[in-house]
Amino acid sequence: MTTSPDPQSPALHAADSHELIRVHGARENNLKDVSVEIPKRRLTVFTGVSGSGKSSLVFDTIAAESQRLINETYSAFVQGFMPTVARPEVDVLDGLTTAISVDQQRMGGDPRSTVGTATDANAMLRILFSRLGKPHIGPPSAYSFNVASVRASGAITVERGAKKAVKATYSRTGGMCTRCEGRGTVSDIDLAQLYDDSKSLAEGAITVPGYKGGGWNSRLYSESGFFSPDKPIREFTKKELHDFLHREPTRMKIAGINMTYEGLIPRVQKSMLAKDKEAMQPHIREFVERAVTFATCPECDGTRLSEGARASKIKEISIADACAMQISDLAAWVRGLDEPSVAPLLTALQHTLDSFVEIGLGYLSLDRPSATLSGGEAQRTKMIRHLGSSLTDVTYVFDEPTIGLHPHDIQRMNDLLLRLRDKGNTVLVVEHKPETIVIADHVVDLGPGAGTAGGTVCFEGTVEGLRTSGTVTGRHFDDRAAVKKAVRTSTGTLEIRGATTHNLQGVDVDIPLGVLCVVTGVAGSGKSSLVHGSIPAGTGVVSVDQGAIKGSRRSNPATYTGLLDPIRKAFATANGVKPALFSANSEGACPTCNGAGVVYTDLAIMAGVATPCEDCEGKRFQASVLEYHLGGRDISEVLAMPVTEAEEFFGSGEAHTPAAQRILGRLADVGLGYLSLGQPLTTLSGGERQRLKLATHMADKGGVYVLDEPTAGLHLADVEQLLGLLDRLVDSGKSVIVVEHHQAVMAHADWIIDLGPGAGHDGGRIVFEGTPADLVAARSTLTGEHLAAYVGA
Repeated sequence: MTTSPDPQSPALHAADSHELIRVHGARENNLKDVSVEIPKRRLTVFTGVSGSGKSSLVFDTIAAESQRLINETYSAFVQGFMPTVARPEVDVLDGLTTAISVDQQRMGGDPRSTVGTATDANAMLRILFSRLGKPHIGPPSAYSFNVASVRASGAITVERGAKKAVKATYSRTGGMCTRCEGRGTVSDIDLAQLYDDSKSLAEGAITVPGYKGGGWNSRLYSESGFFSPDKPIREFTKKELHDFLHREPTRMKIAGINMTYEGLIPRVQKSMLAKDKEAMQPHIREFVERAVTFATCPECDGTRLSEGARASKIKEISIADACAMQISDLAAWVRGLDEPSVAPLLTALQHTLDSFVEIGLGYLSLDRPSATLSGGEAQRTKMIRHLGSSLTDVTYVFDEPTIGLHPHDIQRMNDLLLRLRDKGNTVLVVEHKPETIVIADHVVDLGPGAGTAGGTVCFEGTVEGLRTSGTVTGRHFDDRAAVKKAVRTSTGTLEIRGATTHNLQGVDVDIPLGVLCVVTGVAGSGKSSLVHGSIPAGTGVVSVDQGAIKGSRRSNPATYTGLLDPIRKAFATANGVKPALFSANSEGACPTCNGAGVVYTDLAIMAGVATPCEDCEGKRFQASVLEYHLGGRDISEVLAMPVTEAEEFFGSGEAHTPAAQRILGRLADVGLGYLSLGQPLTTLSGGERQRLKLATHMADKGGVYVLDEPTAGLHLADVEQLLGLLDRLVDSGKSVIVVEHHQAVMAHADWIIDLGPGAGHDGGRIVFEGTPADLVAARSTLTGEHLAAYVGA
């Protein structure tokens, strides 16, 4: 029996009154005392030009504080294994819920990490095969390429009355291929790159970097006494060659000093091959790339699995075959399995695989190494875990989830964001694309400019309010580039014949040179495979992608672009001292932090902590160096300047430095005017890294520029500037080939090559070649339909 509510009861329960996340006085990075109120269980989009403070507010303030408070709920023992997070610079943060950040950081580079292991799909498949696979070979671990088979035996002592020893054997069945240890590839060392066998050790036979010129590394071998230093290596006996290349570590005296002798191969493996290639000096990296050859494992044929795991099948399909299938095909195969004993498992697996297809990743396979995914693909793969989650009232934080998505796929992404919201979650999205901003319940626009010119809230409210607000975002919200009326004529062609990289199906295409050529198509249609796989980066070709920039944690835009050299020389000339004093990697560096500005404390089992250096207060230089000035500024103040301010500073007066001004002009041209010269490269987004590389390469002699989605992370107002830059490159005689989804870039192109019609094996073909106007008129492809709608044709 139901009763009517008591008319005297309060209309709102006290627990239902916490409907807002309140932020007051946020000062993280460039934020200037920002105060906002964000509605819970709604979709809020944060907009603003690049560098306006969106990520500082969403990730570095709201998500960071939520994570810090959650960490504090764990025991002191568990907290010891977690990174120590400082409280963000903010006065009040109220109404927070558990925050889950889904960012664009590339996924782990471990060779055994795949799309299947990064989600739950692989684990569910292993259980499925352990139940239904014929012949039965063991538990789920028997199908895992991350688990090795182990067999051991020994005696254990049982204390039962009189002690007695009991023989016991232990075994675990794993699915790892013993030859490649679950990596799918085997590496071999090319001995010809280690030494020249026609020479003796005394003549410098060892060609490994650091082993030449009579140093300790070369003396270790020539003075070991295992072989004559004057005998050519090709004349060594079998034992001498074994001692030279493979001998186990042996303690011995060399030149009166106790040293450990070890064969050349294990020594090189430990000192060079076991280290991260990206962190190596260029000449060492070059040697490693020459000396180590990788080939598909001949024993498992690249599947990473043991023979037993490959032999166990369901309906003639092994787990290796299942993982190699395109996920959309695998979903159809799983749907055809009707086995009541594992019905709940099949339902869960089906849901996960369908989520991949829904999110636009149906063209991937589960055995794809996760390190090969782009930033956008990695972010969408991380989303898979949350779509089926039972959690509600969670704050999900997304960083430009539409990056790398064709306009056709953006609608799918919007549906997923709305589904997360409708489950009762708060969804915060940092975004530039109008197609996603338009679905927001609430919009926060930051600006008005970038860097020091940003960091304030310009608008808060609805999408309609934003349109009429007069802010930079509001003014450009309905901007639509018109299709170019007159297109340039090509000066030649780059012929590609029979391209079959990844999913390309014998593609023949002529890429026009001397024009702006856009390669487009849905995600997974084969754009990158065509451009990067068929146009070799080499003489005359400058390939600019969004990959990580090689360098140490002291690297910054000034060091990467070569800008620091003219700046150091200008300071040295003005003060009559050495240029080396003005480098944080050289003589002028603060001795306490070695020029890093922060002190890294390794806490052994606990996560390391970075704290600002107390001696230099984060300025990175010795106090004596900061007494030297140029144009009234010291070197640390110059490195703290944003590009636009520095361009003005070095443009006239005492600090006038034309060489520095040229580099700064190129940085401003690519839309990085807000970056400070000394900002660590590790803090840049994928789009920022690409534009920094582009600015550096603009001075190159290359005739063909290949760009991979240069609009990633660009505000609507900055896209126009990028188009102007691409035009200038073409007008200066360069050929520009752009892989792009942004309709403004497509409309501005001289020639479009559209791949498709779908993704994975449904793509890999040329579905259109011609001018943007022809594509709009034909509307024969998905891209044509969306471009026509965009330009209002």
